[in-house]
Amino acid sequence: MTTASLSKERQEGRDETEVRARILDAAFAAFMKSGYAAASTLEIATRARVSKRELYALVGNKKEMLIACISARATRLRVPADLPVPHDRDTLAHILTSLGMQLVREITDPTVIAVFRLAIAEAVHAPEVAQALDSIGRETSRAALRQIMARAQASGLLNGRPAELAEQFGGLLWGNLMVSLLLGVAERPNSREVAARARNATDAFLQLHPHPISATMPRKHI
Repeated sequence: MTTASLSKERQEGRDETEVRARILDAAFAAFMKSGYAAASTLEIATRARVSKRELYALVGNKKEMLIACISARATRLRVPADLPVPHDRDTLAHILTSLGMQLVREITDPTVIAVFRLAIAEAVHAPEVAQALDSIGRETSRAALRQIMARAQASGLLNGRPAELAEQFGGLLWGNLMVSLLLGVAERPNSREVAARARNATDAFLQLHPHPISATMPRKHI
C-alpha cells in the first residue's frame, strides 16, 4: 500500500470518527428535547447534518445510539489501570477516597444527571433507557467498587462479600445527594465538597469494618 493510500485511509478514519461523534451529540440533544420514545432518526440525522443512511452505517438504530451515548460516559467510571493493590489500610483508604471522588465528580456531571432524568421520564414508554443506564452506566461504577473490595479482602484488609461491601460504601458516599440532584434542589458539589464527601465516606466505612486481624486480637493487659 502506498503512502498516499495510507494517508487517505487515516483521513477517512478521522472523518468517520468526527461524524460519529456529531451523530451521538445530536442523538443526545434530541433525546433531551423530545424524549427517547418521541425522538426520530430523521430528527437526529437532521441535527447531525448527515443522511439517515450515514447515521445507520456509523452508529446504528436509536437504541444503539442510546447505548453508545451511555457507554462513552461509563468508561470514565472504571477503576484506573494504575491504581495500586491495597496491602495496608492506609493504601485502601487512599484508593477508596480516590475512586469515591472520581465517581461523584463524573456522575454528578449535568449530562449524566440529564440521562438519569430521561430514564425516569421514559420508564413506562421506553424502559430500555433505564435498562441501558443500569446495565452499562451504573454497573460500571458498581463493578469498580466490587473490584477494590475483592482486592482488599484478598489482602486480608476486609471481611465480607465484595458486592455487599461495595453497596455499603456506595450508600455512605452518596447519601441523599443523587435524589436531591435529580429533583433539582441541590447544586452539583464543587471540588472541595467532592473530596470531603469521599473522605468522610471512606472514614465511616473503615470504622464500620476494622482490620480483621486487629479486631480479633486479644488486648494486652497493662
